[in-house]
Amino acid sequence: MSSSPPAPSSPPPPRGLAFPRQESLASPTVLNPFVQEARLDPQAKTRAILFGLILVPLRLICMFLILAMAWPFALLATFGAPEKGTMPLQGWKRKVSYSALIFLGHVLFFVMGFWVKVKGKVARPEEAPIFAVAPHSSFFDGIVCIVAGLPSTVSRQENLMAPFVGRILNSLQPVTVSRVDPDSRKNTIDEITRRATSGGQWPQVLVFPEGTCTNRSCLITFKQGAFIPGVPVQPVLIRYPNKLDTVTWTWQGYSFNEALVLTLCQLFTKMEVEFLPVHIPTDEEKHDPALFANRVRSKMSSALGVPVTDHTYEDCRLMISAGNLTLPMEAGLVEFTKISKKLNLKWDNIREQLSQFAAIANASKGGRIGIEEFANYLKLPVSEVLGELFALFDRNGDGSIDFREYVIGLSVLCNPANTEQTIQMAFQLFDIDEDGIISEDEFALIIRSSLGLPDLDVSNLFKEIDADKTNKLSYEEFKNFALKHPEYAKLFTTYIELQRNQMCIEAEFEPAATPNTSVSEKSSVPRNKVCPQTSEDDHSSVSDKKED
Repeated sequence: MSSSPPAPSSPPPPRGLAFPRQESLASPTVLNPFVQEARLDPQAKTRAILFGLILVPLRLICMFLILAMAWPFALLATFGAPEKGTMPLQGWKRKVSYSALIFLGHVLFFVMGFWVKVKGKVARPEEAPIFAVAPHSSFFDGIVCIVAGLPSTVSRQENLMAPFVGRILNSLQPVTVSRVDPDSRKNTIDEITRRATSGGQWPQVLVFPEGTCTNRSCLITFKQGAFIPGVPVQPVLIRYPNKLDTVTWTWQGYSFNEALVLTLCQLFTKMEVEFLPVHIPTDEEKHDPALFANRVRSKMSSALGVPVTDHTYEDCRLMISAGNLTLPMEAGLVEFTKISKKLNLKWDNIREQLSQFAAIANASKGGRIGIEEFANYLKLPVSEVLGELFALFDRNGDGSIDFREYVIGLSVLCNPANTEQTIQMAFQLFDIDEDGIISEDEFALIIRSSLGLPDLDVSNLFKEIDADKTNKLSYEEFKNFALKHPEYAKLFTTYIELQRNQMCIEAEFEPAATPNTSVSEKSSVPRNKVCPQTSEDDHSSVSDKKED
């Protein structure tokens, strides 16, 4: 009488492919900070038209006259000055020109309809060499420079070319930055540091650390330039407590001219500028500018009552690229700086992945990838295994993949599996007869087995890999395809892992084979040098899964 096999002491390992999720890579809870609703209700439109017919021409004339009056004082400040940025403006020229420009600046904004309320105390240069101003949402934010006593600003080089305003800006001896010069960031930081540590010889430096305009719904990542010198910084807050917002000038919303004209159409525009207490950095913050910047941002966000987010200027670039690829612009918002640092990605990598994502997502017309689009892209049918791979990309489990999830999925799941070693292993897996090439029958056998679909037609996928049209796949063809389509690498390595797990389960829990038991009765999976017969000691796994 034969005895039944002993019950297993523990259940076999699950087939699921789930992996831990790092909270630090969770999707941001803040809505798009670079979009502003640009719609006026009928009542607001009527009021803007009526007031605008009188106010806009009158205010434009007054603005032109004030700028004309400011021109001689800006000329006085810059006439005969040494080469730009080499020496600070001092003496009577600075006192006369700056006093006049401050007065005219106040008059200019008053004429434009701004009612400015100032809170707090402006720190002296020896108390805080740097002002950090946020949130930055409009070209009207320049009024902070007037209120703060005309400190030097960090400004785009292109701004100095503007008529009238460019000369006035030059008189403030700004620190210029160029977004196209690869050395500009380093030069800007060096110049800020030089001025901030000059012992009061240079004027204070005013910085908008966000580096771009937002809709004031949050504070985005602060750039570190203002915090690298390790000197005390005075945080400055800007608020526009108006029922109708006409000042916000973001990447999607009012244009420059629309924001200017609509603001001039208002009877008045309220603005609050608040100077918070000076933040003196600790020794730890002096050696860690990112920590310094985050603590100042946290203090400012608490005072404003708004959240913080890890979006940066690079997200704006991706957002514009997404729009050019006919995707919703929000598709490009991935918190680029945080994602790139954690996953070691460069701008060009993510921009290329955005193009790949667009090629898949455009079919859905919604900027997201569903499992049907995912399967069509891979030229495979929807199956259980493909669904598991899709679920790994779908981090929030909503049944679709956005661009952020796609970038993380490629970096965490697929690219680590696409090493030379794993590509060779996958090739050997397909090369069942070990002759150095893969026939369509061999390719079909493994794909059908991995997806559990015995009748699957893989001819289209095989032809795509077969670049030289010989009906046989060489290693180079297989490798080139795997590098261009890393999603397949995860399918291949997962299949290897599942085969090994299955063989481990067979070895541990099945009764020993009798002499009359054939190999085919023990296992129906393909065996070759990648998936050989298991032994007691073979409990290794080629899983490329990792925590993200």
